Amino acid sequence: MFFIADFDDIKKGKVTDLYFTKTLEILKKKGIDRWVRAEFIVKRLPENIPWAVFTGLEEVSKIIEGLKVKVRAMKEGTIIKTYQPVLEIEGMYTDFGIFETAILGLICQSSGVATKAARCKKAAGNKPVMSFGARRIHPVIAPMVERSAFIGGCDGVSVVFDAEMIGEEPSGTMPHALILIMGDTVDATKAFDEIIDKKIKRVALIDTFHDEKIEAIRVADVMKDRLYGIRLDTPSSRRGDFLRILEEVRWELNIRGHNHVKIFVSGGLDENKILQLNPYVDSYGVGTSITNARVIDFAMDIIEIEGKPIAKRGKMSGAKRVIRCQNCCKDRVFPLKQDIDSRCECGGVFTDLLNPWYEDGMFLFGNKSPQEIRRYVLDQLKNFEI
Repeated sequence: MFFIADFDDIKKGKVTDLYFTKTLEILKKKGIDRWVRAEFIVKRLPENIPWAVFTGLEEVSKIIEGLKVKVRAMKEGTIIKTYQPVLEIEGMYTDFGIFETAILGLICQSSGVATKAARCKKAAGNKPVMSFGARRIHPVIAPMVERSAFIGGCDGVSVVFDAEMIGEEPSGTMPHALILIMGDTVDATKAFDEIIDKKIKRVALIDTFHDEKIEAIRVADVMKDRLYGIRLDTPSSRRGDFLRILEEVRWELNIRGHNHVKIFVSGGLDENKILQLNPYVDSYGVGTSITNARVIDFAMDIIEIEGKPIAKRGKMSGAKRVIRCQNCCKDRVFPLKQDIDSRCECGGVFTDLLNPWYEDGMFLFGNKSPQEIRRYVLDQLKNFEI
């Protein structure tokens, strides 16, 4: 057995912090229950980044389904800012309070992964970014993590099972193990070319035994037009000036007529390093910084009880409306019942980001495919900077 909770454990409210079970015990013995409205909001984003990507809603729907509650939510994949409610639940507290821990866990981690992926993709521009980090996380949650990475903007994922779940082909090149066992980079690349399906692009890993530019030249001279690209996974302890190494490799390939060969880079990358390497890199494999991304630190807070605004110190009480201008992407947050001008000062029209999602036991808008959510994220990213 793995040390994991299954769906039934979560749905029964067993995956919860102890003080929620004690709260329910006290309320039930005292015969007290209240209609409450609670919102999920983030006050600070990691490393002072200006925005995040909200994900995890599809898994939250499995917890919400069947509860006697009403829910408003942002669409999965919405780019959010601080102090904006992304999810709001109203109902009797004893009907949903015990699920606070699980819901937060679902949206905090997946949103963190999607956010880091989106930042890496934004930094890379039109260049592909692949999720290579499944080996850095528990395998049971790898599908969730790589789905979040894909939604956030990654162009592909490396794990076969994870790719199947999102309806994509897995992405990858060759490991150092193949080259070490074959004994030579060129021999390993030729074997790959001989045996692996021709629809798979030939990308040679060129940093196993010798200087990167020498290996790149050897492989390119042998493979010629069959070689699509080369990959450098050079460990940081051996890199020196990595940008200079890439410049040399590109120069030596070009001067020998191998201009068509793409340069792929992996190992220890994040959005800042991607920005530095963009002049010479055609594609990125990003692992640890995406899969182990800082969570988006959402919190659930009660904002109304029996229809009256109330909240703890540091929180703004009352139900809220979150709107965004479809022209300039300016956001505003208002009390839910306050009348507002639907026109932005730029002339654009404001639309609601937080909308009714679950009511009377039915979901009012459904889950989109990972591909549709990813397109939604990428479309929004055009209007946001790192």
